[in-house]
Amino acid sequence: MQLRMLGTTSEDGKCPTLYEDATTGDIVVQGYTVTDPEDVAQLQHVLAGESFVRVPRELLTRFAPTE
Repeated sequence: MQLRMLGTTSEDGKCPTLYEDATTGDIVVQGYTVTDPEDVAQLQHVLAGESFVRVPRELLTRFAPTE
């Protein structure tokens, strides 16, 4: 995987941040892990190895690719 940073709304190099895998075009999201049991219980179709992170809407609207 070769990652290229797309953008961040964090300060001092802390998360959240969006990256793009230059090989596959996949987007990698860095953020705070969702750990609250009530929040996790609401998530659906979770496969082994998957996890969830929180990111501010501003990060996605400013830096996420539109194609």
